[in-house]
Amino acid sequence: MSGYLIRGGCVISMDQKVGNHLVGDVLIQDDRIVEVGSNLRARNAEVVDASDAIVMPGFVDSHRHVWESLFRGLGDLAGSSDPAPLLGPHYSADDVYAATLIGLLGAVEAGITSVADWADIRPEHVPAALQAHADAAVRTVFAPAGASWSEDGDWQAASVAVEESPLLTAAAGPPVPLQDLARLSAEWGRARQSNLRIHAHSGTDPSQRGEVAGAADLLDADVTLVHCSSLGESDFDAVAAAGASVALAPSSEMAKGHEPPPMQRLIDRHIRPGLAVDTERLAPGDLFAPMRAAISIQHATHFDLKLAGKGGLPTLLTTREVIRYATIDGARAIGLGHVTGSLTPGKQADVIVLRADRPNIAPINDPIGAVVWGMDTSNLDWVFVAGQPRMRHGIVEADLSRVRSLASEAHRRVASAAGILTGAGVEA
Repeated sequence: MSGYLIRGGCVISMDQKVGNHLVGDVLIQDDRIVEVGSNLRARNAEVVDASDAIVMPGFVDSHRHVWESLFRGLGDLAGSSDPAPLLGPHYSADDVYAATLIGLLGAVEAGITSVADWADIRPEHVPAALQAHADAAVRTVFAPAGASWSEDGDWQAASVAVEESPLLTAAAGPPVPLQDLARLSAEWGRARQSNLRIHAHSGTDPSQRGEVAGAADLLDADVTLVHCSSLGESDFDAVAAAGASVALAPSSEMAKGHEPPPMQRLIDRHIRPGLAVDTERLAPGDLFAPMRAAISIQHATHFDLKLAGKGGLPTLLTTREVIRYATIDGARAIGLGHVTGSLTPGKQADVIVLRADRPNIAPINDPIGAVVWGMDTSNLDWVFVAGQPRMRHGIVEADLSRVRSLASEAHRRVASAAGILTGAGVEA
């Protein structure tokens, strides 16, 4: 076979020129999308029956701490919203490998074909994380950030040492407070000398309001700011003026007690954010939850103003806009907009097929509304990354028994060393 023909699905392309098709086909050859339309010829390609299904670009997770996947759903530890210093010192390279591999395969199972991994791990553990990235065979942006609990936190050495591949892009995650302008200038300058995109946490606490505006001279289109909940009006003005990007993780941010994600301030400035999982300790590992959180928060803002009798109400965020946040806008936010995020001929074939005949979603009234409001990971049928199936008929293409075993062993080691009780303490 020379490729795949995804036939007879409802095609949501995220490309205005390509358009959407109530019934259409997507032709994949090698690692590329070559044609989107109706009644396409197979050309010796394997045919994937997408009738009663929605075909769209894979989701893009614009920020995740993948190494925390061992502690999914655990929540905060010892009253701390940042348990990394409690857990991180006990990880070995094997533990980082196991956590990263199961985290990335979990992303595939959720229809996420691109993940930006903000890897706040020890530099000596970077090779293990990169091996997991390669073994997961998902598209990733790898941004070493150095471990906050370790003095050996040279993110640049780790970033420069990353060997890029067709599926892996190196980036930088300098863990520098934006208020420290001298250090910020030096560290971001180092990243730019190495042609690395910069990913930075910002606005996670009200004390950080104004920090982005203060660093406006350092902002540019090569910066992705993550979270941003507590930033002020001048901060978002600076982001818009610089053409910088924003990545939001609404589910995780609200679970951490951040201020509400700043949906309306972004919309007012035509800033289109990417969406993210952030950490599976506190949030689901899919982008269905962040899509619903983002649109619900903005709608709540609208109706709060309406109930208060205010005029000049903001326009309600639409499902068409929020599904872009999870695909093409997310790809642009992490520097991959020219590579993925839409079903555009010539782009990489990162494609998902979502079953629309399941009881949780049928009958379909509006395909985009169905994806945003109604679907979940159970609807995933096929997932392609760079033209290769990573999930077939709902089953991830990997030795899942081995991966689960590695993750369980790593979990036991780290939890025991950190003195954490998990699982056994469940009460009715």
